[in-house]
Amino acid sequence: MFSLPPEYEKRMRAMLCAEFPVFLESCQSKRLRGLRVNTLKVSPEEFETLSPFPVKRIPWVDNGFFYSEDVFPAQHPYYAAGLYYLQEPSAMTPASRLPVKDGDRVLDLCAAPGGKATELAAKLHGTGLLVANDISNARAKALLRNLELFGVRNMVVTNESPDRLAGSFPQFFDKILVDAPCSGEGMFRKSPDAAEAWSPEKVMSCARTQGEILAHARAMLRPGGMLLYSTCTFSPEENEQQIAAFLQRFSDMKLIPMKTWSGFSSGRPDWADGNPELEKCIRIWPHKMDGEGHFLALMQKEENASFDVFPTSFPPSPGERPEKAGKRRSRASTRSKANLISENRNTPDRKQLSQITPFLGCLSPDFLQNRGNSAYYVQNNLPMLSGLHFLRNGVFLGEWKKNRFEPSQPLALALGKEDPVPRLDFSPDDPRLMSFLRGESVFLKAVEAKIPDGWKLVTADGQAVGWGKLTRGQLKNKIGASWRIS
Repeated sequence: MFSLPPEYEKRMRAMLCAEFPVFLESCQSKRLRGLRVNTLKVSPEEFETLSPFPVKRIPWVDNGFFYSEDVFPAQHPYYAAGLYYLQEPSAMTPASRLPVKDGDRVLDLCAAPGGKATELAAKLHGTGLLVANDISNARAKALLRNLELFGVRNMVVTNESPDRLAGSFPQFFDKILVDAPCSGEGMFRKSPDAAEAWSPEKVMSCARTQGEILAHARAMLRPGGMLLYSTCTFSPEENEQQIAAFLQRFSDMKLIPMKTWSGFSSGRPDWADGNPELEKCIRIWPHKMDGEGHFLALMQKEENASFDVFPTSFPPSPGERPEKAGKRRSRASTRSKANLISENRNTPDRKQLSQITPFLGCLSPDFLQNRGNSAYYVQNNLPMLSGLHFLRNGVFLGEWKKNRFEPSQPLALALGKEDPVPRLDFSPDDPRLMSFLRGESVFLKAVEAKIPDGWKLVTADGQAVGWGKLTRGQLKNKIGASWRIS
């Protein structure tokens, strides 16, 4: 049990009126747990059949499932194989409502830790481009790991401020997701610490930041492209009022309807400027659905929108005093030039190519690059990355060491069931598999003795979990320490 901040409770009581008691009751109830299936590796129907624990479909997300609190999915080999992502049920909704199609250029602007980015990548089916960004370096590293766990090949992970990205990617993206930093009111049940950190001042500070992020996102959206804005808060200043101000400022943007569900609530024009178009927004309330609080708005840029330079100053957000506007400086503007990454692109020579080819499966050697002793699989050469801080473009494949190539964990996870590489498959219930995932070497059984020595892609029911090297019946562990299950 936790207590709501008194001023927050007063605001919600005024907003919800007769609904407030049932809303308050929902805040004290147990939160629900969910996972989202990685459709790059398995279909929802297949997962229902092979799931080692009971699951129940989330009705408004095609590949989402509820699971009970006494289950620990992160301790199962299927999690290590990237078959699913643990995600709060309502938080699955934004990525499910952005209509990504094959070949799109997609940006997730505030992407860490990767719940929405991994779903956007799955919807691309390995085509097009996903740029996943977070301004925090630590959070961007977590984002990269989750995308690698999902086996995403067509990604770029950047660690930049929105204004610097807008300067490099003007009108570049077909689809953009802005899951904006917010006051987190919709997550108080899940995270009581967020309730303790709440204040009216935080709401207004977040609203200011959200307005800036939206303006830069629009500058990166091509004419005809779609932008989905979402928050996990109930505050009108961060939701309807934010969208109303954005639409007033940019006449080439319009709200478009989303796929609905019986538990969704419409946006509230009366909480903003009265624009009836705001009813096309979606509100998710915990007392009306099996999930936490969320807000979504899907917008489209007009096909004939003119090219314009991204904005450098911003009007005040709702409720903010004008004299406070424009005082923020980009965090990236103070970043040392020494921290900016540039690519040194080379292709492997004939000897290197012969060493790496056995590990590639169906990956085309046409997309290979080496930088020093490291190898990468890069589908998208993006000159606009020059001068930007990014963590990864493509897949890190491994390293050449003393006339040999050692494959990486991200390469293992990027390989599918169809990739022709030497494999050693274990049942998910085999105790040797969990020992292997903990970083231990394991021994083959007598009936497995005829398996030839060498590098093996270790799999669970055919799904890759890492590399091992087999020598006279002993499978030596090649999973890096940071990837092991504790």
